[in-house]
Amino acid sequence: MATYLLTGACGFIGWQVAERLLADGHEVAGVDSLNDAYDARLKHWRMDSLVGQPGFSFHHADICDRNEVRRCFDTTYDAVINLAARAGVRQSIDDPWAYFETNVIGTLNLLELCKETGVRKFVLASTSSLYGAGEEMPFREDAPTDSPLSPYAASKKAAEAVTYTYHHLYGLDVTVFRYFTVFGPAGRPDMSLFRFVQWIAEGRPVIVFGDGQQSRDYTFVDDIARGTVAGLKPLGYEIINLGADSPVTVAHAIETVERLLGRKAQRLYEPRHPADVVATWADIGKASRLLGWRPQTTFEDGLSRLVEWYRENRSWAKDIAT
Repeated sequence: MATYLLTGACGFIGWQVAERLLADGHEVAGVDSLNDAYDARLKHWRMDSLVGQPGFSFHHADICDRNEVRRCFDTTYDAVINLAARAGVRQSIDDPWAYFETNVIGTLNLLELCKETGVRKFVLASTSSLYGAGEEMPFREDAPTDSPLSPYAASKKAAEAVTYTYHHLYGLDVTVFRYFTVFGPAGRPDMSLFRFVQWIAEGRPVIVFGDGQQSRDYTFVDDIARGTVAGLKPLGYEIINLGADSPVTVAHAIETVERLLGRKAQRLYEPRHPADVVATWADIGKASRLLGWRPQTTFEDGLSRLVEWYRENRSWAKDIAT
């Protein structure tokens, strides 16, 4: 049995990582600020499913505040899993300061505390948004990432860089995961699939940025959590893609939601945002080689589970701002 500090424990991915670690008999100290970056009802719903489980403890703290997060290091951890983040491309353009405070300063605070307390393993959530326009697909981890298209991508690039510094200087074992368009039940409401399900279920217009032929490598959250846990083993310093290796166009995603809900969408087309890449597609050869990981959930099966969750929680999920 191991003991882990997991930041962003009430976030979409963090919640599923916590569930998996607890199911395997480990102890998880969850950290979350429960901020209002999006509707906090989702975060509290996830937290309610964790609190009370054997092995789980919760710290209400913001990783941006070094003194607050220091109080969470009240025991010796086998690893720190940093999934706390400000996420999302477009929101980062409106408030880049929040993104750099959480994604860079927050990560630095945790790395310093790992150094001080002797934690030897660190896992960082990064993003496929680092891969810019015009790069060869599928995206490999050694592709250039020096031209981020948004403050979000830039902040994650900086976080990756500072984790390498602590690996080099202090021997910290680091696994960086670049996640590709994660979706599933109780997901983030700023992500396209949550929005499509809500909008079509409630008969609201579906806003499509661009012509609908842009594609995303949608990856089911259970697969992401499984890969993240696999990355807790010693690896030295590695950056690893976790994606479905199966891009889906936005148009096809909308059509699939229509079929699952039995309702047609009213589409409203708007220009593509300059911070959005046209396509994402993960090369997952490294994840397979180092972790024995491949996704197990098809796009349609995962989307069906999201639709099922939405129907079960529609009484409040229909009012979440998207």
